[in-house]
Amino acid sequence: MADLVFGLDLPAAVSPGYDPVASARQAEDLGFDFMSTSDHPCGTAPSYETWTMLSWVAAQTSRIRVATRVLGVPYRAPAMVAKMAETLDRFSGGRLILGLGGGYSDDEFRAFGLGVPTPGEKVDGLSEAIQIARGLWSQPRFSFAGRRYGVREADVEPKPEHRIPIWVGTYGNRALALTGALADGWIPSYGFAPPERIPAMRERILAAAAEAGRPADAITGIYNVGIRVDDRAEPEPSTVVGGPEEVAERLAGLVGLGFAGFNFQPIGADRDLQAQRLAQEVIPLVRAAVA
Repeated sequence: MADLVFGLDLPAAVSPGYDPVASARQAEDLGFDFMSTSDHPCGTAPSYETWTMLSWVAAQTSRIRVATRVLGVPYRAPAMVAKMAETLDRFSGGRLILGLGGGYSDDEFRAFGLGVPTPGEKVDGLSEAIQIARGLWSQPRFSFAGRRYGVREADVEPKPEHRIPIWVGTYGNRALALTGALADGWIPSYGFAPPERIPAMRERILAAAAEAGRPADAITGIYNVGIRVDDRAEPEPSTVVGGPEEVAERLAGLVGLGFAGFNFQPIGADRDLQAQRLAQEVIPLVRAAVA
């Protein structure tokens, strides 16, 4: 088995005492492989814009990868996102993971005057966004005419120096098939896709990959998990909680479902301590269990 990868949530919250750069540097020092940020620009809770924040953070770290988890496609023109991604990946030394999603919150789209796509339109838009990015990154004068998005004889230069990975957070049958056919990674959330649902979902992805002529290992599975290392914590249905040994045992079991790593979302106000405990007390046990 290839080495597991471990990521850490980097909140976009604007709150007293919280510094995303300091948190990112801590994650890097602790040995995490990547950090990721969700994309919810509209709402009453103060927050930073995801892309801008990750650009700032990438400039002040050196090794750890930065991931969007996941950009809502309807917020930004896909061709422009492709251009933005090439620039950030180049400036960061090839550390970008481009996470894309069809868009979760209809209320946010409505508030921003973007219109509210149907579930089918969200899947169409996600598929088209991936195809546009890949085309612009690899072909001159690229044209694409989709149901939602298109480009016409578009040139994006320079081209990426390597394949920028595109991860998606998908759940429905059409979106899972899209994942197998087009994406480099699948990052479902524990709360939306509990362990008992994962085998059937992976089967859908792998069947689509085979149909598209892609090997099963072309799609990296990363489980986005709410987590708390605490012997006294009360169990929660959508969160992995317990002492270090208990948490590690549960995570090792989830690896058995086909995941190659995790993105951790620490629960509680002691986020920095949780990150430290995960890195020093849990991750070594998980690696040993699945070696």
